[in-house]
Amino acid sequence: MKYTYTCKKVSLNNSIKDYAEKKISKLEKYLRDDNATAHVLFSVEKDHLCAVEVTIRDGGTLLRAQTEAPDGDMRGAVDAAVGYIERQILKNKTRLSKRLRSEGFPPPAPADDFEVAEEKEFPIVRTKRFAVKPMSAEEAILQMNLLDHSFFVFRSSDDDSLSIVYKRKSGGYGLIVTDEEE
Repeated sequence: MKYTYTCKKVSLNNSIKDYAEKKISKLEKYLRDDNATAHVLFSVEKDHLCAVEVTIRDGGTLLRAQTEAPDGDMRGAVDAAVGYIERQILKNKTRLSKRLRSEGFPPPAPADDFEVAEEKEFPIVRTKRFAVKPMSAEEAILQMNLLDHSFFVFRSSDDDSLSIVYKRKSGGYGLIVTDEEE
């Protein structure tokens, strides 16, 4: 696996990066692609919270976790992020088995260990239909705020692509722009 590290508002020594690499490498048994990439973002938020964001790309599969730990505990944040990703893989293992290597999944744990409940289906409880109007990202953010939603789907007036704006947990907004497959 190929690793890239980014530090935001914090400088770290190599021991933290080595620790993160050691922990994340334990997830390789679930991945199918030897060319998988892991991007790790280390940052310090307000009130001295250490935040770690781990994003793993394995072909078409994207695994992501963002965790926080108090008082400079970067190792604890890394452990929590890796644990979260592993729980998500195990929880959705039947759905992911088509995408990820099935032999990477360990045998079921004994009942006295922790229990991982797998969701059998994703029930859709409501369907909404609406017209997707062309607008700028700024207009979409305004509309999202007016509706008090955490995301908003719109068609970009610049390039006519389907786009989504969303509120980020750490503050600010994000923009997702779709590409048309050929």
